[in-house]
Amino acid sequence: MKTIDKIPTGKLGRTGKMLQTGLKVGGNYLKYYGKKAVNPEASLEELHQSNADDIYNGLKSLKGSALKVAQMLSMEKNLLPGAYVEKFSLAQFSVPPLSAPLVRKTLKKYHGLYPEDLFDSFSRESVNAASIGQVHKATKDGKELAVKIQYPGVAESISSDLAMVKPIALKMFNLKAKDSEKFFREVEGKLLEETDYLLEVQQSKEISEACEVMPNMRFPKYYEELSSEKIITMDWMHGRHLSDFAKTNKDKKAADKIGQTLWDFYLFQIHGLKAVHADPHPGNFLVDEENNLIAIDFGCIKRLPEEFYQPYFELTRKENFEDPELLKSRLHDLEILQSSDSEAEENYFTQLYYQMLSLFSRPLNTEKFDFSDPAFLAEIAALSERYGKDPGLRKMNTNRGSEHFIYISRTFMGLYMLLHELGATIETGAFRKYL
Repeated sequence: MKTIDKIPTGKLGRTGKMLQTGLKVGGNYLKYYGKKAVNPEASLEELHQSNADDIYNGLKSLKGSALKVAQMLSMEKNLLPGAYVEKFSLAQFSVPPLSAPLVRKTLKKYHGLYPEDLFDSFSRESVNAASIGQVHKATKDGKELAVKIQYPGVAESISSDLAMVKPIALKMFNLKAKDSEKFFREVEGKLLEETDYLLEVQQSKEISEACEVMPNMRFPKYYEELSSEKIITMDWMHGRHLSDFAKTNKDKKAADKIGQTLWDFYLFQIHGLKAVHADPHPGNFLVDEENNLIAIDFGCIKRLPEEFYQPYFELTRKENFEDPELLKSRLHDLEILQSSDSEAEENYFTQLYYQMLSLFSRPLNTEKFDFSDPAFLAEIAALSERYGKDPGLRKMNTNRGSEHFIYISRTFMGLYMLLHELGATIETGAFRKYL
């Protein structure tokens, strides 16, 4: 794979790259409408594919939060056309890496030493390159190590990257700029946390030590003396990416074992720690030869304050969201309903969230749930599409809900998608034995 010798880090350079991408997308539309004028049957899929290619190629050279947004969108399979989902999913663990000289320079800058002075051996080529950093294999004192190196300028470019993405997000999610700042602050804060590798090491140790009670979970050991603000060194873990395992696995028992472990891992964190690994994409998990689940990235941890946790999970219980008065009360607590709402707005959003809760909390209200059933995700897609096309919704203020919804919703949707890919059947209350 071609390597990158330089990443634009200044606002001007990154904005220029995005403008180039925008011009290419504009050209794709002109080509499409030209074909459409000659042939009314011209396929919209061709336009989606061209745009997805050009947008991804622009983002991958920027890396950082711009590419992280693509990674997050790749998990929203019900929001984007398939061409975008397929292309953006490459941001999970397959993007052009930094060149060997730039890696060497980066290590020297942030850790004070060149790789040959830090390790007994160090691979010049990265083994995994993603949105915020890339991983190299190393050895020291007989141990196999994974060394994660953050791309230069990532933290410094987050604010300007989000400013570029903001107009697209406002349009896509029908948000009003005036009232949307809390959502962008939440995303910006989490992205900044992901660039703080000292914090990630601390979070990794905290979560992995707390989850040691789970028999089928494995975690790498972290080496603080070989880590720094932009470098993380941990044990090299042998295994296959979760998505690779899911694509080839034919053993239902193995799928159920891994799926149960994944479910227990998440629900234990949510209810036991009130903090959760909020980046559930397959690049963050490996499966070893004994079908143990390995978690290898803890950069994005969402902590759940009690004032959000209590009403949110109270409303996941069927008997609660089917109580009209309790439902409305908790929707006010969660900032879904607002004191300024008209009667029509209150009724509309109460009904909308009743339908969403009925659907999204279905796994939580049964003893066993089969995530291999495509009907469940199809219902989620249908609900999203129905309300997404509702002209009435477009006229209302949709800046609703606590900012904490962003990452907890992402966590559950990502978890559901991973369990569906595995084809796992889950005992939903099994995690409680670890509390």
